[in-house]
Amino acid sequence: MHTLIVVLGPTGVGKSEISLHLARHFQTEIISADSRQFFRELYIGTAVPSPEDLKAVPHHFIQTKSIHDYYNVSEYEVEALHIIDELFKRNNPIILTGGSMLYVDTICKGIDDIPTVDPTIRDEVIEWYKENGMVALQKRLLELDPEYYHQVDLNNPKRLLHAVEICLMSGKSFTSFRRNTPKERPFRIMKIGINQDRSILYERINQRVLKMMEAGLLDEAKSVYPFRNLNSLNTVGYKELFAYLDGDCSLEEAVDLIQRNSRKYARKQLTWFRRDQEIKWFDPNQVQDIISYLEHKLAGDE
Repeated sequence: MHTLIVVLGPTGVGKSEISLHLARHFQTEIISADSRQFFRELYIGTAVPSPEDLKAVPHHFIQTKSIHDYYNVSEYEVEALHIIDELFKRNNPIILTGGSMLYVDTICKGIDDIPTVDPTIRDEVIEWYKENGMVALQKRLLELDPEYYHQVDLNNPKRLLHAVEICLMSGKSFTSFRRNTPKERPFRIMKIGINQDRSILYERINQRVLKMMEAGLLDEAKSVYPFRNLNSLNTVGYKELFAYLDGDCSLEEAVDLIQRNSRKYARKQLTWFRRDQEIKWFDPNQVQDIISYLEHKLAGDE
């Protein structure tokens, strides 16, 4: 049976290294479900695999888009499923890894059939948002769809705008279009979760940020600073440095904020993943245990 091995876990825990081990062991390829790694202008702050790793194991969806491209999870679902289908003609199993929860879910479960937004309504909502700001946008969503308001990341303007657009266009709540009914996939899915003691994970995250700064993250942020208002750049590691470049904080404060926001994101990821009872959890040091577990499962042993 064709099998997709999904390697999950919080940022900084070591998913990429473990995925490389698994890909080498099973002689297969890796599909990225990290939406930040799609952009070719971003390398250091998105922890893109090294050129050596990319050469050793074929990867998909790494730096394939520009920060200027409009790209969404629906397009990713179509493209990724096509690639998975092609890969299964020569590889089994296949590895999918990444920390972008929605992108992982769209491959494992599918996404809801939400109507396409009328461009006129989209332009009107975006213009209204530019004039009234984030707090007003949050309040608007609360009025239109209080249920989704209490579920969504309220600091993600892209998600809020989309929900408001759907509400205004359809006259219904955005929640009413979210079926949460998994789609059938023509392959088996095995989910491997990677996690460790919180204090160790947080120290890993802190050190990772410092290594990124040493590697030139500030220069990378400067290179895309003229485009800082793009949704693709509204992400941890860049928005904090943009604040420094705007003169709103010191570099030390910006680095501290990157570390803090990265830890916060890790907590959010774990909260999301822990709702999934299909995930089998391991420590990052248990690579051989993971391989043994997968081999037994692939052989049909429970």
